[in-house]
Amino acid sequence: MGASRERGGDGFRFLTCEGESVNKSELIDQISKSADLSKAAAGRALDAALNAVKTSLKKGQTVTLVGFGSFYVGKRAARSGRNPRTGASIKIKAAKVPKFRAGKGLKDAIN
Repeated sequence: MGASRERGGDGFRFLTCEGESVNKSELIDQISKSADLSKAAAGRALDAALNAVKTSLKKGQTVTLVGFGSFYVGKRAARSGRNPRTGASIKIKAAKVPKFRAGKGLKDAIN
């Protein structure tokens, strides 16, 4: 069972297999301690990094962090589906979706 992501009121919460989670403020605390930065600076750095990834993906670019993984844009084809409430057939539009492929370094770190 891999890690999954759930949207929370304070941002994304990353769930581990054990059910433990790290939210954005806890991640900022970890960055602050590891990089010897203030929490405010660590928060700005994290926000800047996430915004850079978002901006690049919006442009259709791939973001590769060697040893960690790659963020890229996948395409989901248009398809037909069913409304679960009425059972009526509906058309679902094609969409671009963000994807992540873990790198060897990350895979080795968790195994």
